[in-house]
Amino acid sequence: MDSFEYIKSLYEKPFLHAPSFRGNEKKYLNDCIDLGWVLDGPYVGKFEESVREFTGAKYSVGVSSGTAALHLALLLAGVKPGDEVITQSLTFVATANVISYCGAKPVFMDVDLDTLGLSPRSLKTFLESNPKRKFAACVPMHTFGHPARIDEIVEICKEFKIPVVEDSAQGLGSIYKDRHVGTFGDMGVFSFSGNKIVTAGGMGMIITDNLGLAERAGYLSKTAKVPHKRHFIHEEVGFNYKMSNLNSALGLAMMEYLPIILQNKRQTAYAYKRFFKNFIDEPPYARSNFWLNAILMKDKKERDGFLTCAENEQIECRPVWTLMTNLEMYKGCEKVSLENSEWLEDRIVNLPSGVRW
Repeated sequence: MDSFEYIKSLYEKPFLHAPSFRGNEKKYLNDCIDLGWVLDGPYVGKFEESVREFTGAKYSVGVSSGTAALHLALLLAGVKPGDEVITQSLTFVATANVISYCGAKPVFMDVDLDTLGLSPRSLKTFLESNPKRKFAACVPMHTFGHPARIDEIVEICKEFKIPVVEDSAQGLGSIYKDRHVGTFGDMGVFSFSGNKIVTAGGMGMIITDNLGLAERAGYLSKTAKVPHKRHFIHEEVGFNYKMSNLNSALGLAMMEYLPIILQNKRQTAYAYKRFFKNFIDEPPYARSNFWLNAILMKDKKERDGFLTCAENEQIECRPVWTLMTNLEMYKGCEKVSLENSEWLEDRIVNLPSGVRW
């Protein structure tokens, strides 16, 4: 059996990651419609609570997207125009874009080959070589749901007094050394877009153990409106980033059976691991959610050949994102040696990874 026959044996419709609903989604959505709870309503609070309970975070604030959550988190960390923010070049473009939204400049680090996340060694070497420079924040990303060495990253950033915002957009359900990703830094961020493990048809969330940060996130996400029974008072520039009740109902329903989803995806990852010798497994000390399964080809030519064959077989595979430092708007940004990132960019292929019921 060749690779494409094997993938088809796992998936009748081999999409990259299509949503699949098996719980109270219709019931909760009908409840919203019947009672007129579309934007505001009780499902927002229930969804936030379910994420707090699952991750162990003290506070959670729902917003309109994972990108909005990242943007708010950087503002809450104190990022201002002209500041510099450290992140990784191998990431989804939103990670770099939110730095630009703040008027700040991204500085790009390399990643580790086994985690695909920001390399503590790359980070420490860079900071030790630039002892007098100030960095407003560090944004490591848990790539495909594989946890980065986040404890080491946080410890290094603590030494250099740099706030850490974890881009855990892909990491719901991923554990590193017995702690959920997103709970190591000052704030963590999740995405609930249509292709994530739990989807709310969009939306995002900030988690933190800092009450002050949580309260300010909620305030700014609701246009910085001061509570008043009659008048519209806004004391500063805020954002229309509020999470909707309708979307929250969908997300809450999926949270109720997230453990089953995670087990299902782990079984798929094991199946791929048995077949593909070049499968990217979960990193040391980590339990990945295996949001997107991936394999490593020997070079760019083999990668492109595999992707072409997959397209011909109507199997949805994809390469990893183009490195941020190869995108036009970030080509001129500061970067360190990106040896690992460049090697991975040429070789990664994501395979169909949705839930198989």
